[in-house]
Amino acid sequence: MSHATVQELLERSNRLGADPTTTNYAGGNTSAKGSATDPVTGGPVELLWVKGSGGDLGTLTERGLAALRLDRLRALPGVYPGVEREDEMVAAFDFCLHGRGGAAPSIDTAMHGLVDAPHVDHLHPDAGIAVATAADGEALTAEIFGERVVWVPWRRPGFQLGLDIAAVHRAHPRAIGVVLGGHGITAWGATSQECERNSLEIIRTAQAFIDARAGGAEPFGPVRPRFAALAPDERRARAAALAPVVRGLASTDRRQVGHFTDSEVVLEFLAGEELARLAELGTSCPDHFLRTKVRPLVLDLPADAPLDRTITRLRELHAAYREDYRAYYERHADADSPPMRGADPAIVLVPGVGMFSFGANKQTARVAGEFYVNAINVMRGAEAISTYAPIPESEKFRIEYWALEEAKLARMPAPRPLAGRIALVTGAASGIGRATAERLAAEGACVVLADLDAGKAAAAAAEIGGTDVAIGVGADVRDEDAVRAAVDAAALAFGGLDLVVNNAGLSISKPLLETTVADWDLQHDVMAKGSFLVSRAAAGVMIEQGIGGDVVYISSKNSLFAGPNNVAYGATKADQAHQVRLLAAELGPHGIRVNGINPDGVVRGSGIFAGGWGAKRAEVYGVPEEELGAYYAKRTLLGREVLPEHVAAAVFALTAGELAQTTGLHIPVDSGVAAAFLR
Repeated sequence: MSHATVQELLERSNRLGADPTTTNYAGGNTSAKGSATDPVTGGPVELLWVKGSGGDLGTLTERGLAALRLDRLRALPGVYPGVEREDEMVAAFDFCLHGRGGAAPSIDTAMHGLVDAPHVDHLHPDAGIAVATAADGEALTAEIFGERVVWVPWRRPGFQLGLDIAAVHRAHPRAIGVVLGGHGITAWGATSQECERNSLEIIRTAQAFIDARAGGAEPFGPVRPRFAALAPDERRARAAALAPVVRGLASTDRRQVGHFTDSEVVLEFLAGEELARLAELGTSCPDHFLRTKVRPLVLDLPADAPLDRTITRLRELHAAYREDYRAYYERHADADSPPMRGADPAIVLVPGVGMFSFGANKQTARVAGEFYVNAINVMRGAEAISTYAPIPESEKFRIEYWALEEAKLARMPAPRPLAGRIALVTGAASGIGRATAERLAAEGACVVLADLDAGKAAAAAAEIGGTDVAIGVGADVRDEDAVRAAVDAAALAFGGLDLVVNNAGLSISKPLLETTVADWDLQHDVMAKGSFLVSRAAAGVMIEQGIGGDVVYISSKNSLFAGPNNVAYGATKADQAHQVRLLAAELGPHGIRVNGINPDGVVRGSGIFAGGWGAKRAEVYGVPEEELGAYYAKRTLLGREVLPEHVAAAVFALTAGELAQTTGLHIPVDSGVAAAFLR
């Protein structure tokens, strides 16, 4: 029976979690009660399976469930010390667990265990929260649902809320669920199917009521023409220009990754006359404001304001936001409150352009934006049927700086070395570039893979991970506009740029007398000019961000070693090598470090060698092409072949933090070529 019960629970959870208007990412929880065999006694035992702490309904698997003994859960009210000490009950859940493994029980476990119904859903639907945050939500709940749904006044999630809902369930046998003031909904059922139907009935009934009341009203107020959305191309260009500035401000306390949203619902909200009033009220559902902070930063200039004035105003508003947030903390903190975690905004609203959201990684930043879209939908619904009235600021603080939330944060694994960093790698579809992109992503960075072949760049990015990790773009580094577009793509995808790897290259192996002007120009355009264009565009973004950065040139041992039949390639590599020194000197005051790597003979996986360079070099050295890597290895001091991942490791070593005081350096990755020693 347990397997069928669990499978039904997972399927129901995944269906409910698939719709962001039904419940937000990682929000809400579902449960089922049933019988299993106790492996100790061999007899039956009654269990509760409930989504554990930190899981997501849409992707929930059995490992994300906590399994607890119902007899022990139902005994907990007997030892409950009262609402002032209810947080102690979370530790008691551990003594109710059945077996090892599974997820940690969440704060909402009491709601599921104490409600005497076989199946329970707790969700955060936009329509349900709209009713829950309406100024007259209790009266509206009665009007909308009659006796089928009961109003429960705001109470912070916890053991007492579980007791309250259990009491409502006992006192209202005809009810299918409750609206939780300021928070969301809970529904129950005798079967998994009935529970899901009841959840959806509450949501759809609430939405139908909102739609009927809304009519042609403007819940966000009349549109302010100068704050209306810019044309799509103009909007994206403006967003790319602003993203590094906004990210730098949002990273004042700790480095953040960004996400940009310019959906219709966001742009409509930003254009309305009620923007300032509604944004100041902040979000209400605990899951929302835990990720979006107590309120957003809102730019108060129209979309057509000059860019420099907009940037200046954003900096002024950011300074004021930090002061206001500190004041908020000091108003509500007491001796037992955790330290203030940071005073920067998680949501920045720019009328006419869109919303920037921030987090420790791309997924967190994206989800914060999704949650604020949920909050906008909630405000729309609440304003359509009443007046939006979220929970008080003091209650928001109690949750934001909740000891249990602090403990959850402390349990999170340590960030990877490049977490929060945004990298752009050129020539990234193969060879050194591909290996470097893979290594940077594995170490926590968000990576933009740029390559002349856009399709191969996109395919390589997809293999590294989803769009929260890597994206691929087409870029000819010889083209100033194409380079600018690649840097803009990084800004729009992740918020800015911290780390650039100038790797794009090619080589044509010919003696001096056979080297044409076209041969010379092509190699210099791709590597010397291309590196210059990429570094210039990237440095502009890094300077705007104000949080430093890294530029790495993949040069060559040929920048030092005078190899045969190699004049154009060797000369352009020497050009790149000196760019490292020049830019290190110029960009150092901005905290931007510039370093180079000098590989030798990276044959395996190389696009350059596969494109004819390998055959030419093998001919020069008088060896079969398939033995070229081994030939290069034999002439080194270590006698080992250099592979793409060895160069990638050097990029990581330079940028991961242990060499933070190093700039202007060239690292040889050549297994020891004495003729190319730095001197």
